[in-house]
Amino acid sequence: MPDLKTEYLGLSLKNPLVASSSPLTEDVGALRRMEDAGLAAVVLHSLFEEQISAERGTLEQDLAKGTESFAEALSYFPELDEYVLGGEEYLELIRAAKESVGIPIIGSLNGTTRGGWLDYAKMIEDAGADALELNIYRIPTDPNRSGADVEQGYVDLVKSVRGAIKIPLAIKLGLHFSSIPNMAKRLAEAGANGLVLFNRFYQPDIDLESLEVVSNLVPSTRQELRQRLHWIAVLCGRVEADLALTGGVRTSEDVIKAMMVGARVAMTTCGLLERGIGHATEVISGISAWMEENEYDSVQQMQGSMSQRSVADPASYERANYLKVLRTPHPEFPLA
Repeated sequence: MPDLKTEYLGLSLKNPLVASSSPLTEDVGALRRMEDAGLAAVVLHSLFEEQISAERGTLEQDLAKGTESFAEALSYFPELDEYVLGGEEYLELIRAAKESVGIPIIGSLNGTTRGGWLDYAKMIEDAGADALELNIYRIPTDPNRSGADVEQGYVDLVKSVRGAIKIPLAIKLGLHFSSIPNMAKRLAEAGANGLVLFNRFYQPDIDLESLEVVSNLVPSTRQELRQRLHWIAVLCGRVEADLALTGGVRTSEDVIKAMMVGARVAMTTCGLLERGIGHATEVISGISAWMEENEYDSVQQMQGSMSQRSVADPASYERANYLKVLRTPHPEFPLA
């Protein structure tokens, strides 16, 4: 029987399949079902910087600035009562989860600035979370702010959180950096124990009838997996942080590919939403069956076996692969 155990953020996990942050993970009953289905750990849904600011009475006045000029702009902002749990309820969820399930519980903070909301990092630790995932989602819009300044903001934020807690810290970030490897290295040096790749870039739409900005949340697809596989393969062995893949994970094959390029865990949400929490059992069984058929004794034996850490010049390797793809005939688009 293959050994499915892996280590992530210093936590010993029974297998590499983890439930990522989503509405599914805001209910203790669902967490119990996830444990029963075989999931190795759970990332709770995020506590947002805006929620904490709202509780402290500072958000509404910040959001209202400038909106009197264009009424349509108001539709960009969510109603504050749309948030499910506030700060204290979130901490209580962590306490209840730790009493109810035996798998690791990872808290999640979602924010972009340094401020009083970061006090909750310590509160999450004190409530019993085994680790913390910091979800940094910010789209730069100021043309006077340089890329270097934006990146330094990320680093400073990570240092602030790292200084507040002792539990392991993972950073979930997007891919819009001029040098992802350098950014990953700087975040690890700032105190990140893990990197979760990648945050999805959500793009709202416009309803021309109501003249409102509307949410347009499209489930992740397996096509998104390739981008994540690519960058984890590049980063494996080159940054001092555990790597987690999230986005597009639905099947045992997806998890196996993530392990091959160097991920410690693969995180999933859409697969569970579409097929039910019990789908995790099928995925885990599929991993074990594939490993047995291909004579792999352990997940750790697979991890990083198809990464770029053994490539002397990764940049030249990438360039060569690029040229090969462009010059390889496709049955639907033959070369002239």
